[in-house]
Amino acid sequence: MIKKFKRNVKKNYQRNLTKLNLFQVSKFQFKKKCPLSEKNAPEIDYKNVKLLKKYISENGKILPSRITSVSQNKQRKLSLSIKRARILALV
Repeated sequence: MIKKFKRNVKKNYQRNLTKLNLFQVSKFQFKKKCPLSEKNAPEIDYKNVKLLKKYISENGKILPSRITSVSQNKQRKLSLSIKRARILALV
């Protein structure tokens, strides 16, 4: 005797969950502007320790640009200045 499996049960269960899902990707996504490219933005420098500490985690790692929303060019300058500050023991 061949048993028939219910394949539609999983699909129906997923259909019901889509209405309740809190982690759905929103239709309207926008990119944040770079905080270091605005008008009165501070200059990126290894001596500006107060600015550099904003972009370093508690463990001392450099935060990625997807979290800080810094542009690619400014992220490179930022990481370079953080590394220089580490060498000079400013951070």
